Amino acid sequence: MSEQTVTPGAGVTPEDAGAPVEPEKDEAAVEPEAVVATAAPAPHPVPEGAPPLPEAPPVVPLAAVAADAAPKPPRRVLRAVARWTAAALAFGVLGTGTAFGIASLERTDVPGLATEGDGRWDYPELSLPALPAGSPRPFSPGNPAEIHHADLRELLLPAPAGAKPDKKLTGGWISTETFLDAYRKQDRRSVAQLLKDAAPRHIAARGWTMPDGTTSRIYLVRFNSTAFASRMIDDLNVGSSAGTPLARTDTTDLDPAWGSVNDIENLSSFVFAEQAPFGAEHVRQAYTLAGDTIALVVHERPGKREAARIPFQQTLILQNQLLA
Repeated sequence: MSEQTVTPGAGVTPEDAGAPVEPEKDEAAVEPEAVVATAAPAPHPVPEGAPPLPEAPPVVPLAAVAADAAPKPPRRVLRAVARWTAAALAFGVLGTGTAFGIASLERTDVPGLATEGDGRWDYPELSLPALPAGSPRPFSPGNPAEIHHADLRELLLPAPAGAKPDKKLTGGWISTETFLDAYRKQDRRSVAQLLKDAAPRHIAARGWTMPDGTTSRIYLVRFNSTAFASRMIDDLNVGSSAGTPLARTDTTDLDPAWGSVNDIENLSSFVFAEQAPFGAEHVRQAYTLAGDTIALVVHERPGKREAARIPFQQTLILQNQLLA
C-alpha cells in the first residue's frame, strides 16, 4: 500500500517559519484622536404657528460605538483555521481512499485477514505434547543431540475436518514392511537394507482421504541419533533430486513453489512434485530432517489434475511445526 507524503515547505507562512510578525491593526478600532468633533449646524428659525420640531436623538460618540462592536478575528487566526480545515479535508480524503483500496483488494492480498476459498484444509488447533519430566525440547541448548523425547505418535499431524481415516495408517506404530509400501516394489529391498543398517527406533504414520479424492500420508521415523537420520537422507539420495522413487510416481523434480520463507529454523525440508506427463495420479512429496527424526509427507490425487499445492504446503508446514 503506497504512502502519501507531505511536500516539505508546502503551505508555510511567516508565522510558521519563525519570522517576527508585526501585530496587525484592527480595522474596526478607531483611535479617539481620530474622531474630529464638528460644530452643530445653526438652527433654522421656526415660523409662527408651526408645531415645534422633535428633539434630535442623542449623539453617540464614535469611540463608544467602536468599543461596543465585536472585534473581528485577527487575520493570523483566520489563516490558522483555514490551514487546519484544509488538513482535515486532506486526511479525510486519504482515509476514504485507503478504505476503498483495502475494500477493493482480494482477501489473500491483505495481511492478517483470513484467506477464505484458497483451498486450505481445516485442521484442528495444534498443541505440542507434554515432555517427560526433566526432558528438554529437541533444539534447546540443553539438547545438543537434538533428540525428540515426546511420544512420536503425538507428534503426528492430526487429520483435517472432512477426512476419511486410513485404516492401515491410524496414527500409531507401523512395521518396517508397512513403511516400505511407500516405495516402488523394485526399490523396497534396497530401502529395507538402509533401514536395517540405520536401525530406526520407531516408525509412526497417519493417513486420510479428502472429499476431492486427495490421499495424504505422513510417516515419522526416529533414529538413535541425528547422525543416523542425516545418513538415511543421504543414502536415499534426497537433495537436489527426490531420491529413491515413491510408489506410483514417474518423473519427480524439485517443487519451485516451495520457498525459503516456508522453512522452519533447525529443520531441513526437501520438497518435490511430479512433473507432467504423469500417470494415473499426481504426487507431491517432501522429506524433512528434524534432528533424530525424518518426516515423509505424501499427497496423491487420482486423475489428470494435480494435487493441490496449498493444502500440501499447509500440511508440511504444520507437521514441521510439531517437530521443531
